[in-house]
Amino acid sequence: MIAPWLISAFTVIAVYYLDKWENKHIKSVFDWVPAILLAYIIPAIVSYVLNADYSQAHIHSFSKDYFIPLAIVAVMSSLSLGQLKSIGFKPLLVFASGSLFIAVFPILLMLFFSDSELISQTLTIDDYWMGIPPIVGSWIGGSTSQLVLKELVECPENIFLTVLVMDNILVNIWTILMFQSIKKSGTLNAWFTITDVAIPEDIRVEKGTKLKPLLSALILLACVVLCNFIIESFVVKVVLLSLTGLALSNFIKQWNFTFALKAGRILIIIVMAILGLKLQIATLGFNMPFFGFLIVWLLGHFIFMLIIAKLLNVNMAWVPIASMANVGGIATAPAVTAAYNIKWMPHAIVLAILSMATGTFWGMLTIWLLKTFIK
Repeated sequence: MIAPWLISAFTVIAVYYLDKWENKHIKSVFDWVPAILLAYIIPAIVSYVLNADYSQAHIHSFSKDYFIPLAIVAVMSSLSLGQLKSIGFKPLLVFASGSLFIAVFPILLMLFFSDSELISQTLTIDDYWMGIPPIVGSWIGGSTSQLVLKELVECPENIFLTVLVMDNILVNIWTILMFQSIKKSGTLNAWFTITDVAIPEDIRVEKGTKLKPLLSALILLACVVLCNFIIESFVVKVVLLSLTGLALSNFIKQWNFTFALKAGRILIIIVMAILGLKLQIATLGFNMPFFGFLIVWLLGHFIFMLIIAKLLNVNMAWVPIASMANVGGIATAPAVTAAYNIKWMPHAIVLAILSMATGTFWGMLTIWLLKTFIK
């Protein structure tokens, strides 16, 4: 069946070039409807208009075998562990504490408030617990982790789109709040009596000749083909390819980090376009109790990092930076950081890449905790 491939290809090309189009009206649309969400919705609309069901098309198994693994190894190979040393131990702890809270909070809430309507009805009976791991993946690792965790937990398409829409709304609001928060860092430092407000050392810039994009692409593809040949379990593939990506970026001195990151972004759009073929528009909804739960979850993440920053006596500017590196990603984290100190922007980018590299593993922890203590 060629139709699903044509619809996916059209979606990817359209979204990619619209996202690059320097038109203020188009840019304003992408400020509120990001490329990943648009790539998911367009195939669903086309399928609805054609009155066709592509949920069982072969393209989905191909995506799971090749496109998703390629996205994982590409994103993971964009992280240079050497650059983390320039950030410092304390800011990294603040960042990790924010990730830990995102991964563990839902389980603690479900354990201690199991009799509430949110837990007993929305999360348990309505199966919205399946939307929790994709949220963890989105808030820590971004789109790649979100997609992988959706597959691992087998989240239904209607719940997944509901989660995507609510996530998009919250992230846009959260970005505005973090812009305001980082501008108040001086006040917070005084309020919390923080004395360590030093500027971190400069990030070391990667120098030297890099591998050609074609050669880099062939190496990534070879890793995925070999992995598919020797391993059947999707979970094992995720772990092995993640470690392979880290090995490529940290043991090959000429590795092309820029190409790997760009390839990862394009692959994410491809995967989302294919997933959109499964979506049935008639099943869409918006769950207010779950949305309220997400708000509490996100606010708790920020408050917990404030406490950790206070205990570590680290500049409060790292809290919104770490939060945006987790929740916002590689585009918004440096933008928010620039509102405080433009010299810190490279550090925000490294934290955002670290978030992309670790999100899947935090989400796997969430899934394990959910299945061990809740389900």
